[in-house]
Parts: sequence; structure tokens; C-alpha cells
Amino acid sequence: MGIIKPSDGVIFADSATEEAFNSLPENDWLKKAIERAIEKLKENVFTGQKIKNELIPKEYVKKYRVNNIWWYPLPNAWRLIYSIAADKVEILAVIIEYMDHKNYERRFNY
Repeated sequence: MGIIKPSDGVIFADSATEEAFNSLPENDWLKKAIERAIEKLKENVFTGQKIKNELIPKEYVKKYRVNNIWWYPLPNAWRLIYSIAADKVEILAVIIEYMDHKNYERRFNY
């Protein structure tokens, strides 16, 4: 079993992703799935699967200044992409985006 570490919070990396999430209807399957994922990330920030550093898209590094990327499985082969940010006081899960499997494969060149 891997490391278990509750996060001090879950935030969105940018307002566009947060607004897209908030604009989903309350009964939408994707919104419910992301809400469940957020609860899981609060319980354990390491609940997803780490993506190899060499596969991290350069645009993520440039735009979000991240050095780690994780994915969490959502229903219907969708993926929630997040990073873990930490300092001496807090550890946060930072949601970068969510996408279907086809776009996930394109983004990470699988």
C-alpha cells in the first residue's frame, strides 16, 4: 500500500477550470464524479497515479510551474489531472484539468 497523506485542501489551478466545473449542472455525472474525486483527494493526496516526469506536458510546466502530475480515474474513462503542492505548512491537491481518455492520450502522447 502506498503513502496516505490527507491534503489540507483541494484547489483549481486556474479560474477557467474552476468556472467550467462550477457551470456543470448539479445532477451531471461528471460534476458528481469530480466532487467524489475531490473528497478522495482530501482524504489522501496520493490517491491517484503518478505520471512519469518525462511525460509531463511542457505547457503544464510553463503555465502552472509544476514538477509532478497525477491522474485520478473518473467514470466513462475520464481523467482528473492534478498536481501536489507543498510547503512547510500545507499540502494541497491542485486540479489542473479533467478530460476524456482520448484527449488524455493526446495530451500525454500515449
